[in-house]
This record gives sequence, structure tokens and C-alpha cells, in this order.
Amino acid sequence: MQKTSNPNATQKAQELLNYLSDTAGKKLITGQHTQTIPMEEVAHIRSVTGRSPKLIGFELLSYSPNINYSDASEECLTEVEENRNTLEKALELAKNSDIILTFTFHWFSPLGGRDKSFYAENTDFDPDRILIEGTPERERFYHDMDVIAGHLKKFSDADIPILWRPFHEAEGKWFWWGSKGAETACELYKLMYRHYTLDHKLDNLLWVWNCPAAEAYPGDEFVDVVSMDVYLSEYSPTDYAEEYKRLIASTSPRKVCALAELGYMPDISTLEKSHIPWAYYMTWSKEFCIGDKYNPAERLREMYFSGYAVTCE
Repeated sequence: MQKTSNPNATQKAQELLNYLSDTAGKKLITGQHTQTIPMEEVAHIRSVTGRSPKLIGFELLSYSPNINYSDASEECLTEVEENRNTLEKALELAKNSDIILTFTFHWFSPLGGRDKSFYAENTDFDPDRILIEGTPERERFYHDMDVIAGHLKKFSDADIPILWRPFHEAEGKWFWWGSKGAETACELYKLMYRHYTLDHKLDNLLWVWNCPAAEAYPGDEFVDVVSMDVYLSEYSPTDYAEEYKRLIASTSPRKVCALAELGYMPDISTLEKSHIPWAYYMTWSKEFCIGDKYNPAERLREMYFSGYAVTCE
């Protein structure tokens, strides 16, 4: 049985990790990202299948302390506004159902930036300077971490485990945390891990590393789940077997594996035959769930009616 990386993890966090480990290769936990209180994606799945995803992903972007409202596009402002107070919805759901929660954080750069400054192209924030003691970048990085820790503490106080996925897609340069390379993002991840486990005692978190770059893996002592995001250019029925091989080769074969973000859901009939040990997948929000472009109603029904899929009734 896989043990949590944090030796002080709560019993419920360890139980969730046990559940993921036991499920992988035997069944597949269904997952869906949402960014709004109405959770229109989950409502859509329910209307089509009569069932709901077992895992629901929420977004923390509007909780970023440094949002430049005066220099933001309408799209950015709408996204921020729609995302407000969603953690209250997540907390309510977790208290009243047996769903699994996972959180993504599109972190607006701690200093400077305009518009959606989690994108590197919209900020000159230098993540390498966080690694230097005494810099303004490091100070603001810790300031923002403390703010977010305050929100996460509500879940800790309620003894609700969270699959926490910071610094996602670190292999790319599109987000500021990956703009200087995945190795820098790895160091940021370890700073957060230590700060949240040692200083804030957020022992309800399971730590999800989200990067298939071998040179950047933080090490088994910092990770509970290894994952990657996959957006295929076009649909083909797949169990993402090649992606699985790539992921464990570049991270660790000893960890639970997940498809943390997807455009196209896995083909559940293929996966039921191959038993590639993905514990869960999470389809991205908006058009990736709703409509016919990515996951039309027929494929949603195939997934949610399958005996191999874990859903909420």
C-alpha cells in the first residue's frame, strides 16, 4: 500500500490515497473540472446520464491576491467573477456527499502582470528570483502562498482531503512558473510542499505532481500522485497507454497515476480491456464537457453507464 509523502497526513488523506491505489487498473474514477458555482458541466453530465462524476475539480484563480483589474480583458474579468466563492460550493459538496475534490490554481503572478497574468506572456515575473533569499519575488510568493493556505485551511479544519495540484503543466513555458524551465517549477513546488506541510500543517493535502519532464521530478518524498495533462488534436478512442508509459518513465512507477486534465475522455471499453492503471481522469470545463465538439452525449453515456467507471449516482 502506498504511504502518503507527508508522514503527518490525516487518516482521511491516507484513506483517499489507498482508495486511488486500489482503484487504479481495476476501475476508472470519473472526473470533471468546473469553475463556477452553478457547476454547469456537472449539471450537463447529470442531465445526459443521470449520474455525476465521482471526482470534481475546482479552480482557485479568483483567489489570487494580485489580479490587475484595471488592465484586464472582459474575458479575464468574466472568468474571475464566475469563479468567485466557488470554494464555498466545494466545501458544501464535500460535506454533503462522497465526492473527491481536486484543486487547480491558475495563479496570477505574485508581482506585476496584466490580464490573465498566470500566462507568462502577460507578466515579466521571474520565477528564478523566488529561489533567491530576500528578493521581492520571494516575499510575494510566500505572501500569496499564505493567503491560499488560509482558504485551504477550511478544508483541513473540516477534515476533507484534497488532491492538490500546484504548478501544473510545468513542462511548458506558457505559465509563469514554467517560464524558466520545469526544474525551476520543481523547486517552487518543493518550497510550497515544505511551507504547507511544516508551517501550515495542511495535512489533508495529497500532493499531485503534474509534469512528464524527467529532469524535473521532485522525488517520491514530495509526491503522492503523478499526473499529466493531455489535449489530443483530434479524437481517437484511446486508453492513453503511451502517455502512461511516458509518465511513469519520467516520474515514478511507485505512485498512483492520473490524467489530471483531458480534452477527450479515455475510451472506457478500451481501458476495460487493457487495465492501464489510471486512477482517475478529469475532463476540462466549458466546451470540453458541454456540446458535441469534444465529448458528445453518446460518449458521456458510454463512460457513465460502464461498469468499469466509478460515478456518483
